[in-house]
Amino acid sequence: MDRRAAEDALLIELGGRSVPFRFARRRRRTLGITIDASGMRVAAPLRAPWREIEAFLRDKERWILSRLDEWARAPRPPVVRCATGESLPLLGAALALEVRAGRAGVERDGARLVVSAPLRRRPLEVLVAWLKRTALEALHPRIEHFAARLGVPAPRLALSNAGTQWGLCTAAGAVRLSWRLVHVEPRLADYVVAHEVAHLVELNHSRRFWRLVAALYPGWREARGELELAAAGLPILKGTP
Repeated sequence: MDRRAAEDALLIELGGRSVPFRFARRRRRTLGITIDASGMRVAAPLRAPWREIEAFLRDKERWILSRLDEWARAPRPPVVRCATGESLPLLGAALALEVRAGRAGVERDGARLVVSAPLRRRPLEVLVAWLKRTALEALHPRIEHFAARLGVPAPRLALSNAGTQWGLCTAAGAVRLSWRLVHVEPRLADYVVAHEVAHLVELNHSRRFWRLVAALYPGWREARGELELAAAGLPILKGTP
């Protein structure tokens, strides 16, 4: 490990590869690794010795290299302006957009999504409004399902425009979910819903919380990883928040 480098630009040799990562010491008890589209980040306790940090990373070598390779292969987000011929994912399926002039509305026709918009209204506005309604219709019964599994009342559900935070559960017991979940496979959206519903009982990320998540969604670890990768390729709808 090159300890001479600045803390925000360290290097370590793993599997014959020089792997750059960002490093920070924090008030925490354990070492942690985060790998996403921006690369690898490592967080360590304030007094953790370098030999322990290096040993930890070498112990995780295969996993680190595998995750870095997965992210390297992940698709980059396309820009969608709502024009005929563009592609848009809906509930995990890629659909071809067809834009027409007419009364505002959206219809799914097999592998096509037909967007109709009057001359004075942008087709993108019509599409996004429809996507939000579709997200709410898809997510609301899943909220009820997981809440019933825990034996708690279904929370009030609202949609958010968040691009990096999939969900939020407030101390008042309300749940907000990103409408962009409408793009991903329902089984991946279910992980987010289960996660937020578990917060109705444990408003933290304690071991008890993760046991609740596991009871609601046993494959949550795999789903979380898949969702992270899927999110990297979700479309940027040009002109939306």
